[in-house]
Amino acid sequence: MSVEIIDGTTITSFMEDEEVFSTSVSDLFAELDADKDGLLSYTEMVKELQRLRVMETHFGVDVKHDPEEVARVYESLFVQFDHDMNGRVDEDEFKKETKKMLLAMANGLGSLSVQMALEHDSLLLKAVKREYSCAAASANNNFLANAA
Repeated sequence: MSVEIIDGTTITSFMEDEEVFSTSVSDLFAELDADKDGLLSYTEMVKELQRLRVMETHFGVDVKHDPEEVARVYESLFVQFDHDMNGRVDEDEFKKETKKMLLAMANGLGSLSVQMALEHDSLLLKAVKREYSCAAASANNNFLANAA
C-alpha cells in the first residue's frame, strides 16, 4: 500500500493516455481471470471486491455488514459490468465499466487534491505513477533546454 496525493486530472490524464490505460486494464483483467478463459465470472469479480474491501471498511474503519446486504451489493456491481447480461464479463465490458467508474471518481474529485492509500497494483496508483513520470520528463526537458 502507498499513500499518494491524487486529483481528478491525474485520473483523466491516465484514461486519455489510451495505450497506458488499455494496457493497465488488460493487465488487471488478466490477473482477475483466474481460470484464463478470457471472461470474468461473478466469483472472480467478487474476489477482487473482497480484496479491495469495498463493503468492509468505512473511511478506513472496519464495519460489520449483514452478509446478505454485502452479497446484494456485489451482485449489483457485477451486473454493472456485465453489459450483455450473460453472466460473464468480457475484457471490453470490463474496460468500458472501469473507465466509467474512474471518470465518475475524477469528476467527484475535480481539482481537489486528496491523500489516498492506494493498493500497490491499483489503477489509481498507476495513474499517479504515470503523472510522476510525465512531470519528471517535463522537468528534465526544461533542464536540458535551459542548459543549452
